[in-house]
Amino acid sequence: MAAQTSTQPKRTHPVDQVPAPGKLAALGLQHVLAFYAGAVIVPLLIAGSLNLDTATTIHLINADLLTCGIATIIQSVGIGKHVGVRLPIVQGVTTTAVAPIIAIGLGATDGQGGVASLPVIYGSIIVAGLFTFFMAPLFGRFLRYFPPVVTGTVLLVMGTSLLAVSANDFTNYAEGAPLARDLWYGFGTLAVIVLVQRFFRGFLGTLSVLLGLVLGTGVALVAGDASFAEVGEADAFGITTPFYFGMPQFDLVAIFSLLIVMVITMVETTGDVFATGEIVKKRIRRADVQAALRADGVSTVIGGVMNSFPYTCFAQNVGLVRLTGVKSRWVAVAAAGFMIVLGLLPKAGAVVAAIPAPVLGGASLALFANVAWVGLQTIAKADINDGRNAVIVTTALGLAMLVTFKPDIAAVFPEWSQTFVSSGMSIGAITAIGLNLLFFHTGRSRGGDVARTGGTGVSLDELNAMDRDDFVATLRPLFNNETWPLETTWESRPFDNVGQLREAIQVAVLTADVERREQLIHDYPAMDELLLADDEGAAAISADRGSLGLGELDDVQTEQITQLAADYRERFGMPFVAYLDTNDTFERVLDAGVRRLANSAPQEHRVALSEIVEIAGDRFDILLADANPIRSAWDRKFTEVE
Repeated sequence: MAAQTSTQPKRTHPVDQVPAPGKLAALGLQHVLAFYAGAVIVPLLIAGSLNLDTATTIHLINADLLTCGIATIIQSVGIGKHVGVRLPIVQGVTTTAVAPIIAIGLGATDGQGGVASLPVIYGSIIVAGLFTFFMAPLFGRFLRYFPPVVTGTVLLVMGTSLLAVSANDFTNYAEGAPLARDLWYGFGTLAVIVLVQRFFRGFLGTLSVLLGLVLGTGVALVAGDASFAEVGEADAFGITTPFYFGMPQFDLVAIFSLLIVMVITMVETTGDVFATGEIVKKRIRRADVQAALRADGVSTVIGGVMNSFPYTCFAQNVGLVRLTGVKSRWVAVAAAGFMIVLGLLPKAGAVVAAIPAPVLGGASLALFANVAWVGLQTIAKADINDGRNAVIVTTALGLAMLVTFKPDIAAVFPEWSQTFVSSGMSIGAITAIGLNLLFFHTGRSRGGDVARTGGTGVSLDELNAMDRDDFVATLRPLFNNETWPLETTWESRPFDNVGQLREAIQVAVLTADVERREQLIHDYPAMDELLLADDEGAAAISADRGSLGLGELDDVQTEQITQLAADYRERFGMPFVAYLDTNDTFERVLDAGVRRLANSAPQEHRVALSEIVEIAGDRFDILLADANPIRSAWDRKFTEVE
């Protein structure tokens, strides 16, 4: 029986299946279309704000597309065992980095911008990429200092600060051009984006920004307000070279700004990886998240070397995977091939560089406002009734807008700090992080309670003084329906410390009579029932951490755990009960179950009871942690990535 379970034929997961060549090319091109506008708009915005000439802008666009392709291959194909999540994920330049990059470039050149600003930017990007790579294993512990109220505030500040860039593009078409004409192009482009999102669904809906750019530029060409003259002058073939704009320069203040960006990007990547895993029915472990973050780090370092920018997973392409139902990661690889080809064609970059500024302003307005909206959605995950969260959001947003509206304020600060205070994003992020530390991570946390019931802490002395019914009610969450272990534990009072209480619970379970122990085992769900339940169902079935941390299983794993549970019940006449540690993987659970099938019936009954004792111990720790909210903050929420 065990041999049958462990030697089931291995099926190829849909993620690893390779479509036919024609279909692969078509699906890859579809991803490029969904990705293209969001990818090229970043170098366009940065080039415009840093006063870069057309030739440099074309070079940045091509470098971006080339590196996007390389980054996507790193993420989807992987390097070795620990870099790349190997899911259908397309990598692109994060819009989160636009505001700080512009601030760094202008700050390094006294507001002049130009090519001279780029080496400082690329030095910061390289360090930020290395930071992301080496921080990946520590991400879960580090993340507790970036709860939704902080990350959401930073995204909100970024989106609102960037709207100033869009406003400048709206009214910056050409010297002497009528303002009304600029506004027609800007508002017209925005109207196209809104109408496409309103009336189109599915794949076409994801192309709203691209269609807005194409139609806006087309009208400008017909009206004589745009020209493709630079396209004819651009080379037919070209490739960016490492450090094309000079050797990188490293500025501590600039580096800090991008480190904040990469923390936000790591949060975004984590969400995109889990979302993609859910779509393709492939369970995401901590190692997968770490591999994805390492790929972001490697790609960002490559971006700094190859004259591009920081990289992350593109959410619109995650949505496209859901829309099409095509789960193969090789489709993302095909898209990467198209991107690399486009990155080698300067004429393609010249076409993009010809987009009029007001058209770009209309599209960027929609994109940046969406960043702010995501920030609001993230803030909503926090307790909005908590006054501390309100202070964090409002103070950070207020200071960020102050600096955005009155950038001259930066002049009164020391020169070394002006990069921080001249950027609304930087001052907003620093404020949000600092206030979160002040309100939630400083000072002594409340302690001394053993458990919480009805929102009230209960001390060990109070437990010792309780009658049987109150004692059982207080510690009720430790077991499912059977309460006799708690009744037996109550008889062992008084307890001198929490360790004695825990030991008494264990002894009560392991020394009970056979009938009671049998009842207790049957009171727990089999592993297939637990692991195949949705989040709400799993929470109702079990409160232990591990059972809620494995995530969704794919089709092959579903078949394996179902067969194992059936074999186990047939052999022992009871459910396959197991305690899941937060470090457990599906493979460990499956292997342990196969080994347990070889046990004798008496031995396996003892093993099952030991597993129940472990589950009760885990719930005991949760009950203790919940008595101290500061200590338990974010501790359980990120068990999958810590």
